Amino acid sequence: GDYVPADIRLTETASLRIDEAMLTGESVPVEKDAAAVLPEQTPLAERVNMAYAGTNVTYGRGTGVVAGTGMQTEIGRIAGALDAAKESQTPLQRRMDALSRVLSIAVLAVAAVIFAVGLVTGRDILDMFMVAISLAVAAIPEGLATVVTLQLTMGVQKMSKNGAIVRRLPAVETLGSTSVICSDKTGTLTQNRMTVKRAYYNFKAYEADAVPPCPERELLDRVFALCNDTKVADGSGEEKLVGDPTETGLYAFSAPRVDMAAWPRVYEIPFDSERKLMSTVNGRETLELLVKGAPDELIARCSRVMAGGEIRPLSDEYKRRLLDANEDFARQALRVLGAAFKPLQSVPLSDEGLEEGLIFVGLAGMMDPPRPEAAEAVALCRQAGIRAVMITGDHKATAVAIARELGILEQGSRAITGAELADMSDEELAENIDDIRVYARVAPEHKVRIVQAFQARGCVVAMTGDGVNDAPALKNADIGVGMGITGTEVSKNASDMVLTDDNFATIVRAVQEGRRIYRNIRKAVQFLLSANLAEVVTLFVGTMAGLVVLTPVQILWVNLVTDTLPALALGMEPAPDDIMRRKPRDPKQSFFAEGMAANLIVFGVIMSALTLGAYFLGLSRYHDSAVANTMAFMVLGLVQLFHVFNIRSTLRSVVKGFWHNKWMYISFIVSALLQTVVVWCAPLAAFFGVTALTGTQWLYTVALGISVVPISEFVKWIKRQINRGVK
Repeated sequence: GDYVPADIRLTETASLRIDEAMLTGESVPVEKDAAAVLPEQTPLAERVNMAYAGTNVTYGRGTGVVAGTGMQTEIGRIAGALDAAKESQTPLQRRMDALSRVLSIAVLAVAAVIFAVGLVTGRDILDMFMVAISLAVAAIPEGLATVVTLQLTMGVQKMSKNGAIVRRLPAVETLGSTSVICSDKTGTLTQNRMTVKRAYYNFKAYEADAVPPCPERELLDRVFALCNDTKVADGSGEEKLVGDPTETGLYAFSAPRVDMAAWPRVYEIPFDSERKLMSTVNGRETLELLVKGAPDELIARCSRVMAGGEIRPLSDEYKRRLLDANEDFARQALRVLGAAFKPLQSVPLSDEGLEEGLIFVGLAGMMDPPRPEAAEAVALCRQAGIRAVMITGDHKATAVAIARELGILEQGSRAITGAELADMSDEELAENIDDIRVYARVAPEHKVRIVQAFQARGCVVAMTGDGVNDAPALKNADIGVGMGITGTEVSKNASDMVLTDDNFATIVRAVQEGRRIYRNIRKAVQFLLSANLAEVVTLFVGTMAGLVVLTPVQILWVNLVTDTLPALALGMEPAPDDIMRRKPRDPKQSFFAEGMAANLIVFGVIMSALTLGAYFLGLSRYHDSAVANTMAFMVLGLVQLFHVFNIRSTLRSVVKGFWHNKWMYISFIVSALLQTVVVWCAPLAAFFGVTALTGTQWLYTVALGISVVPISEFVKWIKRQINRGVK
């Protein structure tokens, strides 16, 4: 329970174990040894002769000399690295900045041209100034910032319901650009609880869920359940096992089959790091010495073995088979513990010679198992073109075993340690980074280096972490993902997003949501710019022709009605089924890529042509400029409202998935009513300078407004035919 106050070089240890998870990522407490003399380049997680500030003692005691305080400690160095990390712009912020620059230059250029042409042709300077202002109003999508912010906010709310709390709003969209996810192992990819995976007795290995009952199995269960300090606590109506992770795993495996009350503990020899054993004496009339510990130490103290329901002498052949089984489990990255027992006639009076002449029972191989949904999430990443990389403080063998089981470590990819990474130059790392999928026994500076190496290759990196040691990497990553359950406050504060369930699959769901949000923001931008372009072209042509097609107040009203609700409704569009089968987009890609620029220009001109067509139709057929102006005003609003349905997909017909987004129809009805009420309501009509329309005039107006839909359907049909021909 003691909190280590400084970095300490240990001079004396007695069964000292320290939980260093927050500093190194080590999943189990580290056994310390003051007598160890280590090379200078020993990784942080393997420095067993040191105790570090901020960590906690879980067992034993120790004494040492303070080697560093404050900023000179390992925690202090991490704080320095965290302070040096700089905030970077998200891909969305960079795109919005670029879009703002383009729009600003374009608006100023068009307004200046219109103003100059008007002056040259003898128009009144004040009139031309008002026209230029109207053009600026028409060209700038005033609702864009609001639409983007609200779409991101709605995305944040949806993510929070799925276990991802977003701390920085722009990070929502950045998730959609993610091309690399660097994930911690313990608790994120795994369940963060040691579990018995395999058992060995009767000289045979069994899967933990398929062990046959027999006398050896009963003894194995008895040793692991009774020679165990796990406590059972009642947590919110559920039994919770409290204790050392290894012991709780053994208890969960064995205790359900043991009558705990029939075997009370009457004597014990606690675990000792030198003996590497723990022993208890249990029973009432019948007493048994139960011993668990490191297999090699345990086998050395055994003279017999239990097999086939009988006790046999432990021959050299039997010893070899037991040691081979131990090595086989170790190669599978299992933490192996052995079990032995000895009948006793009475409660011992001392420890001397008690742990000799034991009868070997069997082995248990344990590991922190992968989360059931993690393998599916990794497969989804691969399908989406996202690289999943494991970065852990755990041993290489353990990391490799989990990575293989999850599909992170594939054929042709490899795993390296932090020491191997430290020996690589930046050029060597850049050359090999595509092949390395597992980094084990890493130090905090290694994580930052890995993130920066990926970023140098143009990747958008999401990094998970829960310890103080992860904070610099979390801050340097494009998306820092903190852990809500096991995470320290430092790691959470350095993160852009916090997982309430510490689950890798939640990150992948968040990436999917980020892709959907960016896709919908892009649709909103396309809609707003095409609508505003229609207004600009209409005003430009009208001004050049010396006509007042639309007044400034009418332009403002159309912008207000069409730029908000429909654009927000686009943000509610569901993700297409294949959204996670597409490659991550290039973070340098502009909003106008993939034909968007051409599409918005074409439909901006088409909508302008329909508006001008309504004006000239009213002028030529009814010889009334007020009717012509009103028809143009209504068509400009309606054509934009109908065009929002076209924007939902660049290829799919408007009739497919027609009812998938109820907000689209609500926004259309509300906006259409707001547009038409100006004509129906006499006081508003007078204010906006419009006049009442006849039934025939309304028919022309609605027909011209809705005609943008069949035009778009024809364009989509042509695109689909072209795409079918592309091999």
